[in-house]
Amino acid sequence: MNTQQPTTPAAVSFWQAFLFWLKLGLISFGGPAGQIAIMHQELVENRRWISERRFLHALNYCMVLPGPEAQQLATYIGWLMHKTRGGIAAGVLFVLPSLLILIALSWIYIAFGNVPLVAGLFYGIKPAVTAIVVQAAHRIGSRALKNNLLWAIAAASFVAIFAFNVPFPLIVASAALLGYLGGRLAPAKFTAGGGHHSTAKPSYGPALIDDHTPTPEHAIFRWSRLVQIIAIAALLWLVPMGLLYGLFGWQHTLTQMGWFFTKAALLTFGGAYAVLPYVYQGAVGHYQWLSPTQMMDGLALGETTPGPLIMVVAFVGFIGGYVQAVFGSDYVFWAGALAATLVTWFTFLPSFIFILAGGPLIESTHNDLKFTAPLTAITAAVVGVILNLALFFGYHVWWPHGFSPDLAASLAGLDWIALIISALAAIALFKFRRSVIQVIIGSAFLGLAAKLLV
Repeated sequence: MNTQQPTTPAAVSFWQAFLFWLKLGLISFGGPAGQIAIMHQELVENRRWISERRFLHALNYCMVLPGPEAQQLATYIGWLMHKTRGGIAAGVLFVLPSLLILIALSWIYIAFGNVPLVAGLFYGIKPAVTAIVVQAAHRIGSRALKNNLLWAIAAASFVAIFAFNVPFPLIVASAALLGYLGGRLAPAKFTAGGGHHSTAKPSYGPALIDDHTPTPEHAIFRWSRLVQIIAIAALLWLVPMGLLYGLFGWQHTLTQMGWFFTKAALLTFGGAYAVLPYVYQGAVGHYQWLSPTQMMDGLALGETTPGPLIMVVAFVGFIGGYVQAVFGSDYVFWAGALAATLVTWFTFLPSFIFILAGGPLIESTHNDLKFTAPLTAITAAVVGVILNLALFFGYHVWWPHGFSPDLAASLAGLDWIALIISALAAIALFKFRRSVIQVIIGSAFLGLAAKLLV
């Protein structure tokens, strides 16, 4: 019997980590839930670069931030390991492959989207997206909802946003308050394990950044460092926005995209799944950069490419710039590509700032329950919001012409084929544990067959 204990992994150089972050950017399919699972498997279980407790503490911080939590988590771990350049490399490489792929796919979509072959494939993909979002809620919930109190918070957040249309920032604030009070009154319910201190918890061995590893020198909070980061961040936002305003004016499509997606990055909480309704409302309803159908197709494309799901904003930008022909009819592709790049810049810039500026504060709290309990409660609340988003997508896919309160009319308007594809996708995901890509491909062919046969 081999009783030898695993040893601490060897130190990892910046370039070793760089290659891993590049690989992650190319294989990170499955939305935030899948991407976080990949990072946990690679960084906690296999490579042991960071302990599970430190990983979950960073994840809870990223979950409470506005913006894409998986990309922010990669940035956080990269920063913790290799200072600012490590965080920037991890965050950029998480996004860059997806941006380039989506620019190419967006052009194919807008140029050839009316071809029956392409239309049929998208018809099948969109119902599968609803099942994928439900699975995301299940996967995050299975890790976050470890006791009845956290389940109750998730249920309350769902009712609040679904039935009463409560703004998500208010849900976050309420959950944080409940977590803070709960951490004082019932601390066992709001620990990282949610009150389940199971002896069956897997032990992966010592990690490079372990539970009791001292905070690295660069991760210690300093006011001078915070002021420096905020000043640089302000310049990185003001320079491109100033150029857009000076060259095109405030009402120009590109300037308005920069402003809208800055607000989207700062004012929406809960990660990609929570930000999408806000983007839908603004890009489709207010600015009319694209149609509801195009927005759903963009979400489907986002699910089929690596990187954060919120990269659907690159699709929104490309379609808006292309259709508006902001540089004239001879340069529609370049208009779309520039719009997609600008939208990505303004969407992700705050994410880097939140990590580089807030990371030192969070690192000082990873053993402090009064900070971790609110984050645990917020993570539970996010599960309810994601479930609401699944219903939001299902409504638009299953009733493409709108839902009627009249039973007969609603049954007549129901797209039964889309509903069946959603059900089959859910069975493939939950029962047979097929990957997101396998489900997307299978659903695409079902949609194509339905369009050709009906």
